[in-house]
Amino acid sequence: LKELTDINNLVDECLRLSFHGMRAKDKSFNAKTEISLDKDITPINIVSQDIGRVLLNLFTNSFYAVLQKQKKVEGNYEPMVSARTKKAPGAVHIMVRDNGNGIPQKVIDKIFQPFFTTKPTGEGTGLGLSMSYDIITKGHEGELKVETKEGEGSEFIIQLRTN
Repeated sequence: LKELTDINNLVDECLRLSFHGMRAKDKSFNAKTEISLDKDITPINIVSQDIGRVLLNLFTNSFYAVLQKQKKVEGNYEPMVSARTKKAPGAVHIMVRDNGNGIPQKVIDKIFQPFFTTKPTGEGTGLGLSMSYDIITKGHEGELKVETKEGEGSEFIIQLRTN
């Protein structure tokens, strides 16, 4: 059921929930979070529970990515996950970015396919991104895109129509 939802509140809430979820699993986990919300965004009609699920999945993946990089990297690496919202003509954009290892180019075309995962056996079902993709594209006629640089991080961009 679609309802008018304050997207900025939803993004903020999901980022915090996801961060505390990671902390609950791993007490030593820490990452810097940054959030930048466009004040001009008015509430939009979405299934907030579904979009919340997508955001939680993206944030959790980002925190996982920076945690994996932190385990491997020597020296001064500061894990960072950020969220941004931006009003666009007829749409709202939500950007989730991390400075983890990025997504290898050879698998980039597969990441939205069901059961595809780069996580070790038992750590990922490979359903998070495919479910997220369906919620955004089929459930909300939006778009979900990714930009990534190996070794530098990834950014997932959600576009939701506002009309």
